[in-house]
Amino acid sequence: MSNPKQLTFPWEKNFKSSLEGFYCDPNNKKLFEELINFDGDDVFIYGAKNIGKTYLLQAICNYYSSDSRSSLYIPLIDVKSYDTAIIDNVSSLDLVCVDGLDQIANNSEWEVALFNLINSSLNTECRLIFSANFQHKTLQFDLPDLESRIKKLNSFEMTPVQDIYLKEALLYISEFRSINLGEKEIKYLLGYTKRNLSDLVSIIERLDSLSMELKRKITIPLIKDYL
Repeated sequence: MSNPKQLTFPWEKNFKSSLEGFYCDPNNKKLFEELINFDGDDVFIYGAKNIGKTYLLQAICNYYSSDSRSSLYIPLIDVKSYDTAIIDNVSSLDLVCVDGLDQIANNSEWEVALFNLINSSLNTECRLIFSANFQHKTLQFDLPDLESRIKKLNSFEMTPVQDIYLKEALLYISEFRSINLGEKEIKYLLGYTKRNLSDLVSIIERLDSLSMELKRKITIPLIKDYL
């Protein structure tokens, strides 16, 4: 493919998501291994909200771009307000990640557009990765053919990071992001905040900003002041 790159569309942001910065729970290892395989099949990822699916799809796009392969991230929560023509011909890319299939269920125009994308990708080298905030792999669409196509994809349930790995996950992520967070502080956070990795990462990011603003280390007293 000529001039491969990560395309820029109106809905995109400057993604800093990376596979190196993604903490992979052992339950998600097979999914992770499948995604990083450039020769892997098309994939459908399903699971609860706020467990890292969006981050992972963005990271895979950046992973492809770092290997000089073209990629496109499509967040359906934003894109569904556009005319479907905006994704015409994206099957010419190496990778298209479609985030949030549940957002367009019962939206006939977008259901047809995604069905056409799947069909056109069968004739190209484009790899498709879909995700949905859904607790099981069967989504219901008005278009039975789209539902049938999704069912045939290699499906993985992505699960939240288990409680027993939250401490390890926070240490990993804080170190990767150069956030100076000690084990005592992590233990305190785990004891006094929601035991949800997405929320915890948001908290340590805000603590890091507050630490730099106040020129104070992230300590338990600072965490108490913030919480």
